[in-house]
Amino acid sequence: MAPPPRPARLRRWLGRIGIGLLAVVAVALAVGAGYEAVGRYRAHQDYPPRGQRVDIGGRRIHLDCRGAGTPTVVFEAGLDTAGSLSWDRVHDAVAALTRACAYDRAGVMWSDPTPREQDAETIAEDLHATLHAAGIDGPIVLVGHSLGGPYAMVYTRHHPEQVRGLVFVDTSHPDQVARLGLPKPSGSQAALNAILNRLSWTGLVRAFAPDSPGVPGMSERTRTVSKAYLAETLGASLAEERALERSLSEAGRLRTLGDRPLVVLTGLAPFPPEVLAALHLTTADGQRIQSTWRELQDDEASWSSRSRHLIVTDSGHYVQDARPDLVISAVREVVDQVRGATGDAAPATAPAAP
Repeated sequence: MAPPPRPARLRRWLGRIGIGLLAVVAVALAVGAGYEAVGRYRAHQDYPPRGQRVDIGGRRIHLDCRGAGTPTVVFEAGLDTAGSLSWDRVHDAVAALTRACAYDRAGVMWSDPTPREQDAETIAEDLHATLHAAGIDGPIVLVGHSLGGPYAMVYTRHHPEQVRGLVFVDTSHPDQVARLGLPKPSGSQAALNAILNRLSWTGLVRAFAPDSPGVPGMSERTRTVSKAYLAETLGASLAEERALERSLSEAGRLRTLGDRPLVVLTGLAPFPPEVLAALHLTTADGQRIQSTWRELQDDEASWSSRSRHLIVTDSGHYVQDARPDLVISAVREVVDQVRGATGDAAPATAPAAP
């Protein structure tokens, strides 16, 4: 029987094993980094921005304006990673009515990141700087989805002379955190998201991103391009998520829009069973949440003396994907009212949707 290894020999073996493991990790990281670099290069080559990247003082914000006429419709996306692409199914149709602009917030898709906190105040400042640099000083109609609604309200508070009308597409409410009573995301999930973001350079996010965001009606272009840019966009979306409660508080400082025309679209299709299961909710919980959500949306509709509230029973949260016709119709309604109030006319020749 051979004698047991001496301590010195054991240490050498363990050292060699450790060096081998480190070498494997180093190779894996190098391969992953190369995979990510190639992925980012191909994304920028295959899917360049459709609009212009506007300089706002050392940073560039992607602004995609189409069509002609006044007022200018400005789309404000919700808290997701698709940015300006969130409006893909309605953008061209609205551009046939008037000038229509979608943009990417700082760090999202084709826009440069910002070192500042991404709360609603900062976002409103960036949007104003972007529109001003592009020569768009009003009148404008703001169309906000989800968290884009509070962002639009903060912008309106700062620039009331520009904003002549609004469309809310299943938008967030300043009081929703307290009223809905939903459990806050776990600390472990937040930590995992932060780790994934920090390791995005290794290709992990790109390799394991789902093929489909699971949004009914979303265009194939939005699915493909937003996934290609996900690793670059994730950090900005997480920054907005961290500032969520502060952004809602900032938006809550304005809850009246006077007689500005306002259309509120509320998606109230029943929650699918898989969504309830993922949130650990019962059917009764889902019904309670939707009842409270409708009350919050009713409150938003009361912020203007010229408002209309439409309940959309065949759409969930992404009404612009499931029922783009309703969003287009709502924008047309508000644009027509703004034109009637200001005496503006439609463009002599409306561009055809590509």
